[in-house]
Amino acid sequence: MGEMKDKAKGHVDDAVGSAKAAAGRATKDRELEAEGEAQRAKGSLEKAKGEVKGAINKM
Repeated sequence: MGEMKDKAKGHVDDAVGSAKAAAGRATKDRELEAEGEAQRAKGSLEKAKGEVKGAINKM
């Protein structure tokens, strides 16, 4: 994936993960909350991956 695709996917995973985590907290569903937090972490890694690719491409 390219830099922009990684960043975009990261933002989507972060947003969906936040929604899942909030829904899990609201319904006291710990599994859904944990799934959301994991997806948020994945989103953060995807965004970082995009940043690294961007830095490498600028070299």
